[in-house]
Amino acid sequence: MREALEEFPVPVDPNLLVGFNGADDAGVYRLNDDTAIVLTVDFFPPIIDDPFDFGRVAAANALSDVYAMGGQPLAALNISAFPEGTLPATVLGDIIRGGASVASAAGVVIAGGHTVSDKEIKYGLSVVGTVHPDRIVQNAGAGVGDCLVLTKALGTGVLSTKLRAGKLDSDTYSVLVDTMTLLNKEAAERMLQYHVHACTDVTGYGLLGHALEMAEASGVSFEIALQKVPLLPGAVEAVGENYLTGGAGSNRTFVNGGVVWKRAMDETLEHLLYDPQTSGGLLIALPESECNALAGDLDNTCPDAAVIGRVVERRDNRIIIV
Repeated sequence: MREALEEFPVPVDPNLLVGFNGADDAGVYRLNDDTAIVLTVDFFPPIIDDPFDFGRVAAANALSDVYAMGGQPLAALNISAFPEGTLPATVLGDIIRGGASVASAAGVVIAGGHTVSDKEIKYGLSVVGTVHPDRIVQNAGAGVGDCLVLTKALGTGVLSTKLRAGKLDSDTYSVLVDTMTLLNKEAAERMLQYHVHACTDVTGYGLLGHALEMAEASGVSFEIALQKVPLLPGAVEAVGENYLTGGAGSNRTFVNGGVVWKRAMDETLEHLLYDPQTSGGLLIALPESECNALAGDLDNTCPDAAVIGRVVERRDNRIIIV
């Protein structure tokens, strides 16, 4: 994508506060001194078979970009592709109903949408929200001495792969769906009560890919404590059983030497750090003195939230695994 955008002219508009050139989660456009709109879009093919659950996951994933910017989503449009004539229309109806259920829980109104005919089902949302122009949270801004809080456990990629192989048990399936449909709304509202310096949501690039973008944008390096990174039940076993994601390999290429291990490398855990996440948690940088308080505040709604590392002065390797 970076190569595709190399020749694309960077928009010049004083009201475009956040554009595509900074690897942020959403765009932000100022309307006046008190209000800016947050704009994002996200859609993808099914990663689980149940249409209603897929709609829920895709909607939660799309809304997450607004929360990561410190914004409040207000309205959304459905975006869908459907193989007309090969599947009953009720399947698409179930997907859209699932998305609407999550949007409703977030206080977001679905204002309409657009569907095209395609060989493969796809679904997601285009979302608009608001944020105060002076309170935008970007992926740049992490400072030396900050600590890092991750609000959800990793492993959705490998567990989804195991699910597609028909080998995921019902209990683990429930955990997988629960984490992917958990809105980042509460986590975002809680983080805004602290002196948050930077934030991103952990999705397709995996923890290390998104952490690298955040560290580069902030001009610092991150130390991540491997044993403190939360993992979903069954994720380690899924890697051991070789239910690996191709996206993890792409993410490793994307990071391209930006990570150094200061301990013996564990190949299983390494894969999970690169594992592409769907509707993952927020990675938040804030002062070390406030980290445990934030993690404690998240206990009830984000039970896997954990302090996973700290921000250090810039080094050759942007991510250090300790």
